[in-house]
Amino acid sequence: MRRKTKRRIINVTYMTDPYTIFLVDDDKFLLDMYALKFRKAGYTVSSFRSGDELLSVLRERPKVDAVLLDVVMPVMDGFQILEVIRKENLAMNAKLIVLSNQGQDSDIEQAKKFAIDGYIIKAAVIPSEVLKKTMDIIDNISV
Repeated sequence: MRRKTKRRIINVTYMTDPYTIFLVDDDKFLLDMYALKFRKAGYTVSSFRSGDELLSVLRERPKVDAVLLDVVMPVMDGFQILEVIRKENLAMNAKLIVLSNQGQDSDIEQAKKFAIDGYIIKAAVIPSEVLKKTMDIIDNISV
């Protein structure tokens, strides 16, 4: 006599090709903290302390899935970086995400002029939420 058993199917997702994330912030502590969070989640991370560093790498046309950048930085601010990225058609397939403490409507509207994919206010979220929001943006999930 054959016994009927219920089978349970488990969906398993394997990260075969981890996302590559570029982080740009002049605050070394925050930069290291976010980089560590993304790396521990299995992503490839490159950190940049200035817009000039980021742009010189982007001009080499690397594969990058997302660029998270601060707005307030010395020499070149986040809006100037976004302007150059758009003007020179850099990081064409990457999601551009502003990660800043600047949460005024005027800042968000200015960033939107550069067709950003997301705007995350640092002071309103913890690092794990930054990670989740970034992944949702990359995966085109409404945030």
